[in-house]
Amino acid sequence: MLVLSRKKNESIVINDDITIVVVEIRGDKVRLGVEAPKEVPVHRREVFDAIRRNETTVGKKAASGADATEGAGDE
Repeated sequence: MLVLSRKKNESIVINDDITIVVVEIRGDKVRLGVEAPKEVPVHRREVFDAIRRNETTVGKKAASGADATEGAGDE
């Protein structure tokens, strides 16, 4: 993991097209701004984890539904 120190209004650039800016520092909270192309999804970690859990659940349901219908009508 790369660890960097930044002050308010300073930024970090990732891969030429993603910029992270320190917008505000208040107590123990840091507000960050993210500039990225629209096709690059940007989420807070807890939202990202929830999306992944949901995708996994949907995938398992789809797989079990396919298993239940396999062989139907093959009599």
